[in-house]
Amino acid sequence: MKKKINYRLTLAEKQILKAKKVSQKLLQDYAPDEIATLLEASVQRARELNALAEFQSIPLLGINFAEELISQGYYKLEQLKGRSAVELFNAFEQHCGTWADPCVEDSYRLLIHYIENRDDSKRWWDFTAERKAYREKYGFPANRPQKPWYQSGKYSQMNNKQID
Repeated sequence: MKKKINYRLTLAEKQILKAKKVSQKLLQDYAPDEIATLLEASVQRARELNALAEFQSIPLLGINFAEELISQGYYKLEQLKGRSAVELFNAFEQHCGTWADPCVEDSYRLLIHYIENRDDSKRWWDFTAERKAYREKYGFPANRPQKPWYQSGKYSQMNNKQID
């Protein structure tokens, strides 16, 4: 069973779906070109909606995490295949310009584990010990941002919520 996907649709997009009698739940079954036609949306917006569904299909990876992947230019799990969780997390911190809460690194480990194994039985906290052991041994890159995520403007805009 697929979990509920949050698309953060605009009011106009919701109205179009309602007028066409299409449930938001069904969007995850459409290809990007079909979404663009259905919602009278740009190809880019349709790609984003499709990516939101694909990324949120992984248990405990929510819309904020999915949006962060999209903001870094990822639209498909296939694009992340062969990458390491450490590499992706370090790039995420560089992209944000702040260091992130450790649970975000655990989420990247969950993401890569899922991509490599299609195992949906794990949760992000199952990777905490692995992360701690890795960071104890290797530390962080020398160019790691110095400012914490909770001092960024984005954190304030998110009403003091972490990336889920």
